[in-house]
Amino acid sequence: MPKPNNLYLGVSEPALVDDFMRQLKHPLKNVVAAVREVILQADPRVGEGIYWNAPTFFFTGPMAEADPKTYPRYLAGFVFNRQDVVRVVFLRGATVKKDGGLLEGTFKDERKLAVFSSLADVKKHTPALQAIIRELIENCASKKKRN
Repeated sequence: MPKPNNLYLGVSEPALVDDFMRQLKHPLKNVVAAVREVILQADPRVGEGIYWNAPTFFFTGPMAEADPKTYPRYLAGFVFNRQDVVRVVFLRGATVKKDGGLLEGTFKDERKLAVFSSLADVKKHTPALQAIIRELIENCASKKKRN
């Protein structure tokens, strides 16, 4: 079995994300940086790393063991397939009870997207984005390690 990565282990790698951000070529790089900041400020248990070729956010607190293929710690990650907006995918976005109207999309799984087009958009949606992250964090925290 391959060694679990830091996403599975809950080990944050901000230096990797800092390096990624320095090299990022996206017309809305300032929006990406603002969304990153908002997510990281939502809860001290939010970690970050580079997975799927983009900054990804995850829970760093204690959790029970789970199948790594279910990404039990995963909170959100950027999707850079568009240049006119910044998209953030939430693997379990459909489980969020109060999204403040921020999450969109209908998928066969539990994914939902948040879409930002400007710094004003990020500012407007900061309370909803942080509430979503906190709710997902609490869902992860409720799956604590058993001693």
